[in-house]
Amino acid sequence: MREAIIELAEEGGRIGLGYFRRAGIDRHVEEKGHLDLVTRADREIEAFLLAELARLYPEDGICGEEGTRLRPGARRQWVIDPVDGTFNFVRGLDSWAVSIGLFADGIPDFGVLHAPARAEMLSGGIEWEPQLNGKVLQPLPTFDRKRGVIAVGFSTDTPVERELEALRFIRSDLRMSYRHNGSTAAAFIQLATGEVDACLGFGVRSWDVMGALPILARLGGVSTIDWQKADLQQKIDYLAGSAEMVALARPMLDDWPT
Repeated sequence: MREAIIELAEEGGRIGLGYFRRAGIDRHVEEKGHLDLVTRADREIEAFLLAELARLYPEDGICGEEGTRLRPGARRQWVIDPVDGTFNFVRGLDSWAVSIGLFADGIPDFGVLHAPARAEMLSGGIEWEPQLNGKVLQPLPTFDRKRGVIAVGFSTDTPVERELEALRFIRSDLRMSYRHNGSTAAAFIQLATGEVDACLGFGVRSWDVMGALPILARLGGVSTIDWQKADLQQKIDYLAGSAEMVALARPMLDDWPT
């Protein structure tokens, strides 16, 4: 299965690069909402992934950002994001990725993250050892608070006050740094390779994280998402990283009134 899904992600990446590399031209952007962009590449990649996943796994459901073919009774659901980091894509920045995740029997089971402009292919899951470009990854490194950094990502409808409070907590309470690169999938690649220690997100969707979470779990990491309660379509606040890091930073989620 790994090879088949990697091939789909590679082809999705090639489609995306075909648009991305047309430097200086209109990347066929449509507006989907305030600061929420969708491109022709999004739609073409998602149509390709939907068709191929339905062909390869006809009994499975499929949930995607631009379109959905959910099968409520299916034990397996593919959760896809054709271009995670669309704003980066349309601005010519290389932090965007194709994300494909398998949600099976109520948990994230397998995932592939492909950042074609950065030549990065991350794959793995509960029964698949994590690999980056074919090289086996080691478990998450021991957390060093003195060098700690958290990747942050906020939806456009996150209250500004909450964003500022999270950043204040990171800098003042944790005394750590933060990074915001505009792509949840790209941030999780950084987490898997030890470039950041955690990922924090407010108002994200399942397709933003599903490709990453199975890989993180196999690397020894955890997330705060309770999939017994969360729905594949709802917005999610989450923190992910090593168990020590998540326990330390969890007040950013728990202390905010809902």
